Amino acid sequence: MTDMTSLLIVGGDNIESLKEKLSAHGFDEVLHVSGRKTNMVRTGIPVHIDLVLVLTDFVNHNLSAIVKKRANEQSVPICFAKRSWSSIYREVEKQFVKSV
Repeated sequence: MTDMTSLLIVGGDNIESLKEKLSAHGFDEVLHVSGRKTNMVRTGIPVHIDLVLVLTDFVNHNLSAIVKKRANEQSVPICFAKRSWSSIYREVEKQFVKSV
């Protein structure tokens, strides 16, 4: 994954192991917001983000819809996955293959 270097994860609490795995697969920067605070709804996606990953196990439908809308407004690819590594890897790979 040479083209995508920064990823924003929305949802979850302890994601250090996911950050390590994503870094090993080519993401230089992995940012995380838990989505628990309402401020997340008000803030936008940082401009340098190449991909947004929403962990569906940890966010409500409303937050998912808002993040999706913001990603689309900023033309940032977005994917939705459960917290399992296999689910995350599959969805991130789909986005990467689409963008090549």
